[in-house]
Amino acid sequence: MKKPYAVALSEMPLPVQEFAAYKTGIQNCSQKTVSEYLLDLRTFFRYIVATRDGVDPESDEFLNIDISGLDLDFIGSVRTTEIYAFLQYTGSVRKNLWAAKARKLVSVRMLYRYLVTKTKQLKVNPAADIESPKRQQTLPKFLSLQESLLLLETIKNDRSSRTVLRDYAIVTLFLNCGMRVSELCGIDLSDLNREMRSLRVTGKGAKERIIYLNDACRAALADYLPERMAEKNGRSDKEKALFLSEREQRISVKTVQWMVYKYLDRAGLGDRHLSVHKLRHTAATLMYQSGQVDVRVLKDILGHEQLNTTQIYTHVSSADMENAMTKNPLSAVTRKEKKGENT
Repeated sequence: MKKPYAVALSEMPLPVQEFAAYKTGIQNCSQKTVSEYLLDLRTFFRYIVATRDGVDPESDEFLNIDISGLDLDFIGSVRTTEIYAFLQYTGSVRKNLWAAKARKLVSVRMLYRYLVTKTKQLKVNPAADIESPKRQQTLPKFLSLQESLLLLETIKNDRSSRTVLRDYAIVTLFLNCGMRVSELCGIDLSDLNREMRSLRVTGKGAKERIIYLNDACRAALADYLPERMAEKNGRSDKEKALFLSEREQRISVKTVQWMVYKYLDRAGLGDRHLSVHKLRHTAATLMYQSGQVDVRVLKDILGHEQLNTTQIYTHVSSADMENAMTKNPLSAVTRKEKKGENT
């Protein structure tokens, strides 16, 4: 049984409900993705109603605006200038950074594209020519090779945890394969190749890809699988998930996040503002910088749609930059001459 959307469809205008059905049923978007669209569109249409009716978007009244009765005429009356004002509001009032603002614009753009191009209920897409907010140029946070080894060693030395074999296997897969946490939680036993040479994961947009396993991953899974299939796991023949919680149900994203935070803290890395997703960054960075993996191959490993998404991992390491500076032929030239040299 599917979980309900983050926003009840009954709270949304009928055209938006139809849009959600199209994204789920035709384009096979995930429940999470469609829920994000609905949240963004609810905020957007509340803002349009509020500004037209003189309601303060920062007031409690704003949160209670009912948009379920908005019809196609209202939706079609939205002007491009109102969308620009909405994006300004999300940044200045809601303190959204570029990624959140860009996602909101995508949600609005997708709805109008559906109404104009797909169903031809409207003639004009007011968001069509609006540029996405400029991306903030920040480098991904990641663990160094030494920090990665420290994290694995910290888990391995945990004598009190009943799930240490599972936890070690999970972190090993993150650091070696660069998969997303949702992908890891969705892995079934049947997705694992019999020789444990590869496994199948389902990424964004329900797109499947094969991830090949190295010796470290195979060894970690070989240690974990006997425990996973042991008789004490009474539901192992019923529960198809590769990784189970202590309640012997499919492990959740929150459980994995909590586990990773716990071991990062124990390893003395808790003040680095790292997360599960940073382990994906770590795998990508180590493969590119230390393993000299081609960026195009890295793109397929990570399951990226566009190469420019992967290119964030091609940043030059500080060690490389320091080494480059020492190779400059002028690096030994100083104002003061060395002792013993003639003047």
